[in-house]
Formats: sequence, C-alpha cells, structure tokens
Amino acid sequence: MAKETISYSDFMKLDLRTAKIIEVNDIEGKDKLYKLTIEVGNEKRTLLAGLKEFYSKEEMLGKTIIIVANLEPKKMAGILSEGMLLAAEQGEKIALLTLDKELPSGSEIH
Repeated sequence: MAKETISYSDFMKLDLRTAKIIEVNDIEGKDKLYKLTIEVGNEKRTLLAGLKEFYSKEEMLGKTIIIVANLEPKKMAGILSEGMLLAAEQGEKIALLTLDKELPSGSEIH
C-alpha cells in the first residue's frame, strides 16, 4: 500500500514538529471539524482537524501532537489552517500521533 517513492531531499523539506493543543473549539455549522489553537515553541497557530467523531474536546486538550509545520496555509470553513496534524488510520479508527515522553512544543522530529 505504499505510495509513490520520494527522494531523501524531498523528505528533508518537511518540517515536522511537536505542538501542544492549548484550545479546542467547535466551528458553527461544521459537525466534523474542530478549530485547534496549538503552541509550537513560542508561536501560536490555528489548525482545523476533522476529528469530532473520534475525539472529544477534552480528550484533545493538552495533548502533544506531531504537525507538518511548513505546510502551505489553507483556508477551510472560512478559517486559515496553518499546518497539519499527523494521525494514523485503520478502517474507521483514527489515532493522533503523540509522544511517549514529554518534550517542549516546537521540538524537531527527525
């Protein structure tokens, strides 16, 4: 099930970072999307995530997640999403990628 092979130099273009979810909000009229405020080092960003059917707001709040920090921002539901969180998927199950030890938000992923 592997997708197209990419070069090592293409992979190195990705800026994967840890981020802490500091706020989780509903988006009016959207039954699948959350608006997340995340902390990446000293910076705060907004991410949109279609995770409502898999996680409650309380389950997401405070988690340290992995994000693609240098993804081009995209406007969705009238809100600018400034990155993408990483999650694993198997059938109808979704699991956020998180850390097994505490590290500061903004830490690089290698």
